[in-house]
Amino acid sequence: MNKIKVISLVFLVVIGATIFGCQAKAEDPYHKVSLDGSTSMEKLMNALREGVSEEYPSLQLEPQFTGSSSGIEAVLQHRADIGNSSRALKASEKKKGLVENIVAIDAIAVITSKDNPVNNLTRQQLIDIYKGKIRNWQEVGGNNQPIVVIGREAGSGTRVAFEELLKIEEQCQYANEYNETGPVMAKVGSISGAIGYVSLDVLDESVKALSIDNVEVNQESIQSGKYLLQRPFVMATYGPIEKQRKEVQDVFYYLQSPKGQKIIQSVGLMSPQ
Repeated sequence: MNKIKVISLVFLVVIGATIFGCQAKAEDPYHKVSLDGSTSMEKLMNALREGVSEEYPSLQLEPQFTGSSSGIEAVLQHRADIGNSSRALKASEKKKGLVENIVAIDAIAVITSKDNPVNNLTRQQLIDIYKGKIRNWQEVGGNNQPIVVIGREAGSGTRVAFEELLKIEEQCQYANEYNETGPVMAKVGSISGAIGYVSLDVLDESVKALSIDNVEVNQESIQSGKYLLQRPFVMATYGPIEKQRKEVQDVFYYLQSPKGQKIIQSVGLMSPQ
């Protein structure tokens, strides 16, 4: 009899644990929001995650940084709630049901090593450098030194935006291509003849940002529209925001709030509002 009771008790414990575990697994996703995409948006996403956790303690953001095109594809395949893109959505992506939610305006900074004497390039000089027509810094007023052209990988939103803004799609001659922003910064900072491009919000003192057509890259020049290389930061959803589940809507409501706007500004971005 005692054996029967023990077996019955163990059985009930196992069944109870299984049911509880299944319920927990079923409920967990409804307190999490998955984001995938642009590596250039990592600084913004990490700050957003902290802000959201304070405002909504039960809501957890789970960002991944695999590149803009990868993030967009993740939303289309319903593997992510939000696709972070550092470029505008293509017409073909919108036709598939994606909605372009612009949350911030970013600038693309053109960078060199700090010891490079060149401080400014014209738009045409920048184009000619990336197309391989200008190959030595001496041709733009610098030292007699080969130019090492650094860029992002083909799926990068930063690369797409950079090439589209300069109208040089599929014409660039890169010496090196990198999948993330960090290696671009490191490579340019360590090679005196290198040139590259990164999001303004990740710029630090390890490199130097060049002026374009004598316009420095800063919030004032972005807001006025004088700086040439600026692009949207997009948090794409499958369908409009109001059709998303509550937790996803809360993320966007928070971004639109004064606290959310403060986060956008704190990481060096401009609000589209």
